[in-house]
Amino acid sequence: MKPRRAPFGTWVSPLDAAEVASAGVRIFQPRRAGDAITWLEVRPAEGGRTVLMQDLRGKRTELTPAPFSARSRVHEYGGGSYCVAGADTWFVNDEDQAVWHRDRDGSIQRLTPADERRYADLAWDPVRSRLLAVCEDHAAAAEPENTVVAIDREGRVTTLLSGNDFYASLRLDRDCARLAWLTWNHPNLPWDGTELWSAEIDADGRLREPQQIAGGERIAVFQPEWLRDGRLGFVADPDGWWNHYAWRAGAEVERLTEMDAEAALPQWVFGQSTWGEIAGGMIGALSRDGGWTLWQFGDGLPASLPWRLDAIEHVATDGKEAVVLAGAGNRPTAVYALDLPALRPRCVADSGELPLDEAWISQPQPLSFPTADGSEAYANYYPPMNPMFEGPEGAAPPVIVKCHGGPTAAASTAFEAKLQYWTTRGFAVLDVNYRGSTGFGRAYREKLYGNWGVADVEDCVAGVRYLASRGLADANAAFISGGSAGGYTVLCALAFTDAFRAGASYFGIGDLAGMFETTHKFEARYDHWLVGPPHDPATQRLIEERSPLRHAHQITCPVIFFQGGEDRVVPPEQSRQMHAALQAAGLPTAYLEFPEERHGFRRAENILAALEAELAFFCRVLGVSPADEVPPLGIDNDKAGLH
Repeated sequence: MKPRRAPFGTWVSPLDAAEVASAGVRIFQPRRAGDAITWLEVRPAEGGRTVLMQDLRGKRTELTPAPFSARSRVHEYGGGSYCVAGADTWFVNDEDQAVWHRDRDGSIQRLTPADERRYADLAWDPVRSRLLAVCEDHAAAAEPENTVVAIDREGRVTTLLSGNDFYASLRLDRDCARLAWLTWNHPNLPWDGTELWSAEIDADGRLREPQQIAGGERIAVFQPEWLRDGRLGFVADPDGWWNHYAWRAGAEVERLTEMDAEAALPQWVFGQSTWGEIAGGMIGALSRDGGWTLWQFGDGLPASLPWRLDAIEHVATDGKEAVVLAGAGNRPTAVYALDLPALRPRCVADSGELPLDEAWISQPQPLSFPTADGSEAYANYYPPMNPMFEGPEGAAPPVIVKCHGGPTAAASTAFEAKLQYWTTRGFAVLDVNYRGSTGFGRAYREKLYGNWGVADVEDCVAGVRYLASRGLADANAAFISGGSAGGYTVLCALAFTDAFRAGASYFGIGDLAGMFETTHKFEARYDHWLVGPPHDPATQRLIEERSPLRHAHQITCPVIFFQGGEDRVVPPEQSRQMHAALQAAGLPTAYLEFPEERHGFRRAENILAALEAELAFFCRVLGVSPADEVPPLGIDNDKAGLH
């Protein structure tokens, strides 16, 4: 059929908000031990419960049945919430943050007391029959205390390491005779500078003669792993790119790869993995200019593997075979086993069937474009895609600029139903990897340092202008949407530029001073890098200059806010204050708070409500009616003029 002309934003889509909210699960942190493959699933239809799943030669088992939810809250972002050894499983339960044990008969019992302690990065020590973990104790009067602990089978907790601000990546060697770990201190974040340490374990299970292997104040080490030959492998960036290295006791550190590529991820959560040892060498994921490839490396290597999925999130091995979590623009994220001898991918679990036929899917188009100060920025462009409709003749589509969080993170190219929700309705989407994003080397990542709220905004505005100059978007119908640090970029773009018709802030930051006074320990000193040393008078001026709340009077377009009532990372007061300021200024604005949500929405009903409200809001600004029957949206100062 010939496509029918209709205004952008009014196209009929087969993908409704309810399907987006509840159909797909989020899969993360798969692991492998021979034929046993485990992974975690976040299920929006079950209130965002995190379920630990296992596939053993095709037989699936839910290792954490309801009401359990395997989710750690160490650093608030968690990760590393489970450990499997044979028929035994240990996991951190979301409700009480205690460690629980599932035995071979499926009986589940609490191991540690339900108190002020949280646990992550679980690792089983079979020689001493104990669990190792990072512990975060919130009973402290000031900020929480982070330590490395051992937990015996009776639940007794013994401290092994303390004194530094943060610990992560606990790794026992094959004989359980040595432990390796990462550590760092304020004001660093783990992508700024970490130290890799190793120590012997004595007869009493204590650590002795610890020594620093690698890392430092401006070198970030990622994912240490012990190799079969006794070496300790790891990823580090002493020259500005995350490459692979290995250390052997009594010898110099050996470099394994030398590429202008990134072999690591920013350590926002525990349990991340991008490489491991397999039979015949090592396998790992490398990122170049925002796209990922799979490589095999060792003697005479590296060599790129035939791998078509460019959105790789996780690579883990058991020393022989691998498991990979990856997706693509037309494939949802899935768990793939790479079996010997050919390492051909075999799908073990996915996040659900594609809710769209191929003809409806908007594929990412990677772009680079000039931005301020002669720099270059990157983005993925998604054109409107609907075989039943086309826009008015000669008209360019409205565009929604997406700002990822972090800000030290990156836009993914994996299929995302939320994004296709917009493109099937006639919106273009520009998912920006602004300066400060990962996947482009340390120099690009640190271009945001001292320039947060400036460089990221410049790149979003430059992206819109670039699209408009090529007829790919209407610069007069540009919207901006983002969450957390991306929400801060949204609010800065609206306060300090006139490039956007409206914005959507998901748990965004409005008041920089208030934010860093009240946020959690992990990011409590992030302002040192993003803005400047806090006691410097120049920094105080910058905080005032770059806080959207202080310049709310400069915002002249409609803004909608979404917030979780239990958010400990960006407290609700941030969004409430911004909404109140715009409300008092007489601007059209709306505010939706979901009392039970934390940092990021996990419940299907809340994802649904937010998506429909954002669509209704943007369509009102465009002056069109969406084809969907969306619930009425209460907008303050509605008569002030939305478009």
